[in-house]
Amino acid sequence: MSSRLIGVGVGPGDPELVTVKGVNALRAADVVVVPVMDSGERGRAEATVLHYVPAGKVVRVVFALNERTDRTRREAAWDAAGERVAGLLREHGAVAFATIGDPNVYSTFTYLAHTIVELVPDTVVETVPGITAMQELAARSGAVLTEGTEPLTLVPVTAGAAVLKDALAGPGTVVAYKFGRLAGEVAEALRETGRIGDAVWGSALGLPEESVRPAAELDGEPLPYLSTLIAPPRRDGGRGGKL
Repeated sequence: MSSRLIGVGVGPGDPELVTVKGVNALRAADVVVVPVMDSGERGRAEATVLHYVPAGKVVRVVFALNERTDRTRREAAWDAAGERVAGLLREHGAVAFATIGDPNVYSTFTYLAHTIVELVPDTVVETVPGITAMQELAARSGAVLTEGTEPLTLVPVTAGAAVLKDALAGPGTVVAYKFGRLAGEVAEALRETGRIGDAVWGSALGLPEESVRPAAELDGEPLPYLSTLIAPPRRDGGRGGKL
């Protein structure tokens, strides 16, 4: 029989935001893999998963999630992680991989799936969608992501602040992920494009240390790596005009 690798989105950190389908997939799998950094600390995915499955079913696999300079070391860690998950698939048959947010949105899972298909070619890869950080930030802040025909642009600021600035110069709402280390440049881009007034940012969403603040309060100090920004367009306040 074919092995099954299921990427399960477990949301941004609040265990109540895992979908019923996600919980069922976690519980039905033979083992649940959670990614951890080589420093060994418990990540958001693991903390969320433990609300729904016993610890004995969870397998921690080290990914070089905090390695951004040494490509050789990072790739070696990825290869080792892929071999570990491939071994679990051969042994158990059905493996769930828990990822924060959604498995198809800037997720560790997509890279793992490519590796697994090469190592265990008969593996069936499936995903269960999860709540994203931008959805949670919109809910927590009251920011509306889109109205009518407005476009929505999602930018990882790890690609550079210039990419964000180009998006802010365009129409619709702009969402920025992973901007914490470039918070000062992000604030400057928001001011230059006239977007800072209605923009909000948040970090540790759904966790006790959650912070949701107006972007106008950004002072250039670095923020947590997984900070999220929503910059809506200026709206005229009309109702139904953009439907």
